[in-house]
Amino acid sequence: MSIRKETTVRRQTLLALAFALLGSLTLAASAPAQPAEDAAAGAAAETRQIFPYPVHEQTLDNGLKVVIIPFDSPGTVAYFSVVRTGSREEVEAGHSGFAHFFEHMMFRGTERYPRDAYNDELRHMGADSNAFTTDDYTNYYIIGPASALPRMMDIEADRFQNLEYSEDAFRTEALAVLGEYNKNASSPWLAMYEKMRGLAFNEHTYEHTTLGFLEDIEAMPGYFDYSLGFFDRFYRPENTIVLIVGDVDPDETLAMAEEHYGGWEAGYQPAEITPEPPQKEPQEAHIDWDNPTRPFLMMGYRTPAFDADSVEYAALDLIGQLLFSDASPLYQEVVVDRQIVDQLEGGMPDHRDPYLFSITARAKSDEALAEVESAIQEHIAKLQAEPVDGERLERIKSHLRYDFALGMDSAGSVAFNAASALQLTGGVEAINRRYESYEKVTPKDVQKAAKKYFQPERRTLVTLSHKPAAPADDETTTTEAGE
Repeated sequence: MSIRKETTVRRQTLLALAFALLGSLTLAASAPAQPAEDAAAGAAAETRQIFPYPVHEQTLDNGLKVVIIPFDSPGTVAYFSVVRTGSREEVEAGHSGFAHFFEHMMFRGTERYPRDAYNDELRHMGADSNAFTTDDYTNYYIIGPASALPRMMDIEADRFQNLEYSEDAFRTEALAVLGEYNKNASSPWLAMYEKMRGLAFNEHTYEHTTLGFLEDIEAMPGYFDYSLGFFDRFYRPENTIVLIVGDVDPDETLAMAEEHYGGWEAGYQPAEITPEPPQKEPQEAHIDWDNPTRPFLMMGYRTPAFDADSVEYAALDLIGQLLFSDASPLYQEVVVDRQIVDQLEGGMPDHRDPYLFSITARAKSDEALAEVESAIQEHIAKLQAEPVDGERLERIKSHLRYDFALGMDSAGSVAFNAASALQLTGGVEAINRRYESYEKVTPKDVQKAAKKYFQPERRTLVTLSHKPAAPADDETTTTEAGE
């Protein structure tokens, strides 16, 4: 369970389950004196911190939050610009997909660093640079040499404050985004994902995917003026977090950030997002797919928004491992032993608002699809009927901790996890609280969460299969007698 970079809707069904925390050094500096016994207990707890790195944070007068995390990556830094705007903020009818589209526009350059000059700078640094958009945020990153940090900050601060592009460039990029949509639409997953979101959400903007509705994407070339307003509303310091991880001096870097970003004018205008009412009955749909394919299943159960301190939320997270990890009884039954499924995944992607526990499967036949759906329901029912084995639950908790720790092996991996925490909560202090919540989960907590959330009225089910074309009518004619 680790944070996974989500560039398009293809990645939005994957689990996003790890964060970052205000480090122990910062906490220790402000902690009151403790009795010896309490101090010893605190020291033992501190050794269990899953994210032990010191975090240095400062909010500038204009609202920009700057987060610096020194990390043992000699000569390397990861520079992330986290904008807390994703497709969630696309509240105006006819403008879905604009957060993702604007991610593209941010690479169009400025007067000081036109597009080609920007790319040349990165190439000369030997840096890796890209961006991605999700439901809840947009992230821009550069991973490169620490010696180039002043240049990185110069070009990033410039484009976030002085982005420029012509209407012709805007129209060109709009066509590129349409091409990206069409490429994704060749896969059954997008059609299913769009259908499930449309059934599960009617009021909230999670109704549309990050790519947006096709009709909105096709209309994008005509929204040049709207794009300028989008930049003005959302790309503001109060809605942006600059995160720098790696071989850095915190004090020098914070002073540099004040110099480059201090003049950025505030003015963020948050979107008014309509909450989704409770789902009262199950939703189902089937898609006939023109091209030959194995049948697919996508199932979602309405679940709460991310909460690092909730044992119930942690229990739902753990259910993803209990039901769908490679070692789970369900996976062993349908994938390994019976071999009726060649893809099976499930889990709860973290979202700022209530979302879905998502399950996906690809079966080897239409009959097998019905069997795997039945098997999924049977294993959910087992979780509801009796507490899971306590030793197995503890093994999963241990696996998650070690898997997360082993994944934190570079400035980039630390930054990706910290960025996800920042976009969800506005701070990086959530990770240890979240893993503390995992530790509190008991078998009865898992059973209780399964009973509460895996109910038919919360379920949305979409299936897809190939529908062969009907045979052509027999146009052979016969000759009447006597002719």
